Amino acid sequence: MSVAERGFPSGGGDDGSRSGGGDDGSRSGGGDDGSRSGGGDDGSRSEGGNDGSRSATAADFYTRIARGYDALARHGPGVDRLRRRLADALAPPSDATVVEFGCGTGANRPYLEARLGDDGRYVGVDLSPGVLRVARERGRTRVDEPSERDRGGDGDGGVDTFAAGDPGAFVRGDATRPPVRPGAVDACCGAFVSGMLPDPAAAVRAWADLVGPGGRIALLDLARTTRPGWRALNPLFRLFVRAGSPPGTAASLARSPAVVQDERVVAAHRALRERCTDVRYERAAGGFARVSAGTVG
Repeated sequence: MSVAERGFPSGGGDDGSRSGGGDDGSRSGGGDDGSRSGGGDDGSRSEGGNDGSRSATAADFYTRIARGYDALARHGPGVDRLRRRLADALAPPSDATVVEFGCGTGANRPYLEARLGDDGRYVGVDLSPGVLRVARERGRTRVDEPSERDRGGDGDGGVDTFAAGDPGAFVRGDATRPPVRPGAVDACCGAFVSGMLPDPAAAVRAWADLVGPGGRIALLDLARTTRPGWRALNPLFRLFVRAGSPPGTAASLARSPAVVQDERVVAAHRALRERCTDVRYERAAGGFARVSAGTVG
């Protein structure tokens, strides 16, 4: 079945600047940082201030560092365990169409596809051309970019990417304006993305509308820990967030990026809890990592 038949817009290009999902909604925090944003794979991406210009800056930034970002996303300490936690928490049906917002270089794809059967499909969405290019090189599919008509038009948009036997696709798009028609998706997730979104709660609500009642949503995010014994590492985490943010992020936010990130992660996970039933929430990695998942009610 083609992507068009499944409700995904079409295009050309191989782009993908992340956008995405959040973390758990339960505030974390020791230090004073917070704009953490993340995109696809490692959790350090960030975006702040003015939506249009900041998004463009973030897309360029992650395009430039795509190779190094991919290495960290795949081989960072403990990151494989966190990706498994996300896929386990999402628990999609074997025949589901799963969309990952802020897919980055596609590091979560194998963990999600391991839970899908022959009829299941994975679609990764990101704004940064560079990270999507890396995802494309590693995967078996081309990257597609939604046309303007398909981004918000009235027509039957579609990307003819799902050929018979093709397990998935990478699509250039914005997590805050998902390039997907409601009803075309069974489950969606975001990893290390919430901190990058100006209004992560609104994004999570939009994803809930996409999957509809009975659909699944899962978030994986990083934020400062509140666990005794681990709080001493919060200053290092703040540095990690700042180092992984596009140039000018701290100035555009007028606040510490880590503080903003904490707030956004909390907001995203709270929105998930408000829209879902049977919510599963857990912390890992000393309390720095948060995973939330549930079924849309």
